Formats: sequence, structure tokens, C-alpha cells
Amino acid sequence: MSVSYGSYLKIQELLGLQQPLSRPAHHDEMLFIVIHQVYELWFKQVLHEVDAIATALDNGDLLSVSKHFKRVHTIQRLLTQQVDVLETMTPHDFNQFRDNLNPASGFQSVQFRELEFACGVRRTEVLQYVELSDEQRARLVERLEAPSLYDRLKGLLRKRGFAVDTHDELIETFRRIYSDELANRDLYFLLEELIDFDENFLLWRDRHVRMVERMIGHRPGTGGSSGAAYLQSTLQHRFFPELWEVRTYLGQGSYA
Repeated sequence: MSVSYGSYLKIQELLGLQQPLSRPAHHDEMLFIVIHQVYELWFKQVLHEVDAIATALDNGDLLSVSKHFKRVHTIQRLLTQQVDVLETMTPHDFNQFRDNLNPASGFQSVQFRELEFACGVRRTEVLQYVELSDEQRARLVERLEAPSLYDRLKGLLRKRGFAVDTHDELIETFRRIYSDELANRDLYFLLEELIDFDENFLLWRDRHVRMVERMIGHRPGTGGSSGAAYLQSTLQHRFFPELWEVRTYLGQGSYA
């Protein structure tokens, strides 16, 4: 048979994956399922792009890094905007079907953990709350054992003659790149791509916290989490902490 739009995209199978648990099915549960399935699809694409960025960093191909990050940044903005759609659901409506979700929780997303691991935030303690298949566990172990994006950045900088082995060396390397952007133009733009990526991730995390507070206040989350309090604690996680810290030492004058 020839390929059709429906067969290529597996539309029939895709549209059969939204199965509400509430009985009778609450109207807004469909929205909740669709939003989170779409999140997982975008996580898959972001992981695909992050893997390509990692390879390009290893090869010193900064043009490809920039091209992939342009797509990632656009997806990140879309992830944040999806919260607006979810907030068309009222807290009252959400609570009509919320009990059916327990003990499932968003922090059990394996792809999200893969993304954190790939970028250098490796909080393995959260895995105690996630039921993993052998294949999922193998994927996470592979991410943990592989160099993170930050490791690959340091490798690139080391090849370019910069010192990166200690915290202070890394801060000074970043300061030198930012202080002489004409001599380090490609590295300057690379660092800005990375800080954009990290900031977009933090903005999405913060938007998610505010949405959860709006929906459930300070009640416990599903799956054993503390809800908004747990999500608030994740805002401290940065993929590239020294890249944030170096801002303190940039510029001239009395504030530099």
C-alpha cells in the first residue's frame, strides 16, 4: 500500500491513546491528557536535538550547535506557552478527576529525567519514585555514564587552550571570553546559546510552579510529592552554574 498522511503519522493509533480514567469521563481530563502527551513528544524532540548538540560540540562544529539550539529555544517557548492552555481548566474542574491520577505524577517522566541527566543535573534520588522498565533503566544509566553537555563544553574549551579543571579556572575562562568577544566570537555566542537554554528551562519550571499553585494551592501532589513546594525547590537547579556566576565579574567601573 502507498504511504498516506494517516499511515505515515500513525494517526489512528495516536488518536486512540487519549483514554480518560474518570467515570463518567470528565470533559477536562481529555485536555489534561493531550497536554502531557504533547509534552512528552516535545521532550523526545529536545532530547534528539540535545544529542545532536553534544556530537557537534565534540566535533567543534559550532555552526551546527547554533542551528540545533535555535530549534530547541523555539520548542522551549512553546512548552511554556502550553501552560496557558492548561490554565483554561479551573481548579474545581481539575479536582473532579484528579484523584484518578494518583499515584501517577509528572516527576515520573523518564524523558524529563533523561534530559536533566544529559544536561548535567543528575538527581538520581528521584528515581525511587519512578517505576522503570529494563529499557528505561538502561537509557537512564547510559545518560548518567555519558558526558553531560557541560562536560562537552569544557572539553571544547580545553581544546581551544582554556583552563576548565576547577571552579575558579572555569569562571576566569568565561570572564575572558566575555571580556574579549571579538577575539572569541564563536565561543561568546556559544555561551549565550547555553545560558538561553538554561534560562528558558528555568522559566518553564517557574511557570509550572505557578500553575500548580493556581490549581491545587499547597496541597500535596500526586505520587508522594509535596506539590508546589517540591517544584519550587527545583528552581535552584542550573545546568551551567558557573556561566551564571560569571556575570558577577563582568563589566567595568565601580560595579565590576
